[in-house]
Amino acid sequence: MSELMKVLKFGGTSLKNKEAIKQVVEIVASSDSAVCMVVSATGHTTDELQQVADAAKKGDESYLRLLEKVEKRHKSLYEALTGSKESADLLSCFSQLKRVCEGVYLLKELTAKSLDFILGTGEVASSIVVADFFSTQGLDVIRFDTRELIVTDQRFGGANVDFDKTSVQFQNRREHFKQVNVFPGFIASTDTGETTTLGRGGSDYTASIIASILNADSLEIWTDVDGIMTADPNRVKRSHTLEQVSYDEALELSYFGAKVIYPQSIDPVLKASIPVWVKNTFHPERAGTLISNENTDQHLIKGISSIDEVTILSVSGNTLRNDSAFFPRIFSVLAREEIPIVFMTHSNAGLTVTIGFTPDDAQLALQTLKSEFAGSDETHVINSIIVEDGYSLLALVGSNMKDQIGVSGNMFNVLGRNGISIKAISQGSSERNISAIIPNSDLDKALNVLHEGFFLSLTKRINLFIIGTGNVGKAFLGQLKKQFSFLKEHHHLNIKVIGVANSRQMAFEKDGIPLSKWEEHLNKGEPFDKESFVQQMTELNFRNSVFIDITASADISSMYKEVLEQSISVVTPNKIAATRSYEEYLELKAVAKKYKSQFYIETNVCAGLPVLSTLHDLVRSGDQVIKLKAVLSGTLNFLFNEYDTKQPFADVIRKAKDMGYTEPDPRLDISGEDVMRKLLILIRESGYPMEASQIALTSFLPDSCQQSTDLNDFYNKIESAESYFKELYERSMSNGTRLKVVASYENGKGKVSLEEVPDSHPFYHLEGKDNVVLFYTQRYSEQPLVIKGAGAGAEVTASGIFADVLRIAQSDN
Repeated sequence: MSELMKVLKFGGTSLKNKEAIKQVVEIVASSDSAVCMVVSATGHTTDELQQVADAAKKGDESYLRLLEKVEKRHKSLYEALTGSKESADLLSCFSQLKRVCEGVYLLKELTAKSLDFILGTGEVASSIVVADFFSTQGLDVIRFDTRELIVTDQRFGGANVDFDKTSVQFQNRREHFKQVNVFPGFIASTDTGETTTLGRGGSDYTASIIASILNADSLEIWTDVDGIMTADPNRVKRSHTLEQVSYDEALELSYFGAKVIYPQSIDPVLKASIPVWVKNTFHPERAGTLISNENTDQHLIKGISSIDEVTILSVSGNTLRNDSAFFPRIFSVLAREEIPIVFMTHSNAGLTVTIGFTPDDAQLALQTLKSEFAGSDETHVINSIIVEDGYSLLALVGSNMKDQIGVSGNMFNVLGRNGISIKAISQGSSERNISAIIPNSDLDKALNVLHEGFFLSLTKRINLFIIGTGNVGKAFLGQLKKQFSFLKEHHHLNIKVIGVANSRQMAFEKDGIPLSKWEEHLNKGEPFDKESFVQQMTELNFRNSVFIDITASADISSMYKEVLEQSISVVTPNKIAATRSYEEYLELKAVAKKYKSQFYIETNVCAGLPVLSTLHDLVRSGDQVIKLKAVLSGTLNFLFNEYDTKQPFADVIRKAKDMGYTEPDPRLDISGEDVMRKLLILIRESGYPMEASQIALTSFLPDSCQQSTDLNDFYNKIESAESYFKELYERSMSNGTRLKVVASYENGKGKVSLEEVPDSHPFYHLEGKDNVVLFYTQRYSEQPLVIKGAGAGAEVTASGIFADVLRIAQSDN
């Protein structure tokens, strides 16, 4: 036997079937040193044995059927691996188990001692199967029963190890060691030979005990993942394996929920400075994670751990008593009853303490505290105990956080930006962890935004939910597809379309709808329902979510408040929401601010022109709009530029609609109502309160065209009034002017009307579908700030929507 020794521990997933065990033998056989191999029970055996015990305790004969199922599976596995149908050791193992279970069944009593024996049988059976199979493969192997080696007290269910006595037992057996030495994990025994178990993660603990006592060169924990991950890979798809962590970091990660290792398993090897490797049984070629004294990784954060279900007890003391023993007494009674605490924070000023427990432990803690302070002399010590369910705990862990500025601030900023409220916070005295209690419903979202913020800061995922796939919607999706790779490579933005809908159907895809196949996905989607769309978007609870409304629907716009309250930003060219009552307008702004979402409406005015963003810059920098004059309708400008009486005015309107310059219903443009809405938005965004009814709108249409039953009726009436439009044109030509629908604001008054502008006017040379806005401000008082360009069309509007999405993506506020 080699003088070198290492300890290998294989978990249940590594022993779940014959193929897995054959993989294990390859790993063990390839070792260049002697091996102490600790095995867990196979597959789900421990859970099944718990079911056997529970049934026997109830006097339910089904325990026999459950037990036979476990025995049969082990016998089948043994035969498949060794080729032998019989094993005296396996037969003896299950015979003893049957006798104990029969006793429980007859007495209908399940003691902690009996349960330890029942549960520990899984590891014994597993060690028999593995050791005998190894023997058939020509390995120099011997099997030991850890109940004859590891000595504990009589604390059944989680016994304490007597390391001195255990060390003597191992030294007495050392001369019998071979190249491969197989040990069942989890179990031990008292001085008198009664079976005990080592509690949660007991097999890891067994391996750690053996490694420390034998002063092994290393401990290898083999499981079904590649090592310790930066976060739970089942929740965070972009988590990755850590190359190295310190013992202290491993302890913190395991305490706060990392399931690869367990806290107590680290302690023996930590004291002996034995390096620990966590590796993947099914991919042994992968490096895994090294746990050691060294801390060579300079990342601030090593990992993000979480505990799914946490119940909070908020205990409030009587501040009038000023009882200095209040906190010590609470923790003393919890310690006396051995109730584990997962989280704690307190306030001396208010004499309050918030303590987190698992749900089961919380009920025990509640009863314990009530009992402790129930005496007549104690009635005023505690004012109240408030119990709150539905929370989770998450923790950032890393030794390099110590003395670093801004780590906790960044954590809370990331969570707050994504609308995740924090119930309580705590930082360990070691400064290796920062933990927070958050709503359980936000856990997945929180883990992903924190992981993105601390590990993937170069790449930010944006999740889009789009309603409206008309001309503008199609143009936007086309632009996004074209720019997708560029944005990812050069701006580190990964923009995904998660949901898309039109008036008939809607489709969702958690990992993103392929931009080249969005129409195919939509056509195969479910019937559209606006409430269902918002509900599904909300339930996904993705970070960095943006709702894009590319419709002119009042119903869709009425849902913005609900969306913003979910910390989902809104981008829209739909002007309805921003032009409802001033009170409703302010409410949307306030809701967005409160819930850290954003309400972007750049395309409400002049399509993709940077009108509102420029206005915001002016206002934020302290400038003030004194007056403004604008041509705000690319549609109307196109109509009056295009119309020359050679074709009817109605045909020019149809042409504008076909070119995508008008609203879905062009009557909104022709009536001047759309211009009025744009002016109202400009006035409000300038900081002035204004209602739509306060703007003087003078329509250029004759009275006969003011009312129409439908679009066809409208066109008929426009055609009938052709002489009126011809007269407008000819009068303007004779005056040397051009017709423009002008919006203006000054001295608290807004108006929209058709004007004849002379060739000296800035609006005279506006061509095609161009818009122009003149801002007269305190700083631009004599020469206005001018913004001019195309103000209509699917592509330019889509470009403005795209710009708003990018503003949100690149914003940290």
